[in-house]
Amino acid sequence: MEEKPRSKRPYTKRSSDGKRPQPNSSGPVRLNKFIANSGICSRREADTYIETGLVTVNGVKVTELGTKIDPEKDDVRFNGTRIKGEKKVYIVMNKPKDFVTTMADPHAERTVMDLISKSLCPERVYPVGRLDKSTTGVLLFTNDGELSEKLTHPSHGVRKIYHATLDKNLRKEDFDKILAGVELADGPIAADALSYVDNDKSQVGLEIHSGRNRIVRRIFESLGYKVKKLDRVYFAGLTKKQLRRGAWRFLDEKEIALLKMGAFK
Repeated sequence: MEEKPRSKRPYTKRSSDGKRPQPNSSGPVRLNKFIANSGICSRREADTYIETGLVTVNGVKVTELGTKIDPEKDDVRFNGTRIKGEKKVYIVMNKPKDFVTTMADPHAERTVMDLISKSLCPERVYPVGRLDKSTTGVLLFTNDGELSEKLTHPSHGVRKIYHATLDKNLRKEDFDKILAGVELADGPIAADALSYVDNDKSQVGLEIHSGRNRIVRRIFESLGYKVKKLDRVYFAGLTKKQLRRGAWRFLDEKEIALLKMGAFK
């Protein structure tokens, strides 16, 4: 299930004219979302700025929460300085081991954000969901809050596939239990599909839709196995093909469209 890397250098995908793909504007957006996407602050902080009268739209002070603006036409200013909303950015990374999936952590030596070049991606992106420090593989980054929420909300059942290497062979009875469902502290869980990898019973491919914390590791631990290596090879239609560990690239327009259409189940 592991794709072999074909390049020793980070791969940054661009369109045929050499520029990064830029999806079209999606129309009116909430004012707080527009401000947050500009990189100034969070949505909650933006609400505070709006309520205190620090934001104007086309020269008029706006204090009502929920106000919508047209990012292409309206002149939005914060403390008199015009805000330019960031264009939406979508990145896929092949996360390496020992990097924490977070925007910032004072206790972490290295985070996944350290791997994204500011010169190639000046926009403020953030990881969608989490992979624990020891887990490698497909990780999506974006500044599209709406898509991020869709991909992480349990009701959408985003498809994920993992390649797990165990400390011993997976017995047939435990193989069947994982498919039927095992009971964990936070409720029952079952894999959608399971298979041995290359006839090696200590390596398995597991498909699951749940986004619960450390869910794959906890499934195997509940049956007495230790996961030595865990690699996510598929997430919401994305793979790490042609990406070495730690490398990343921008998604192309087709990939972005498929994500937005929900063609990831």
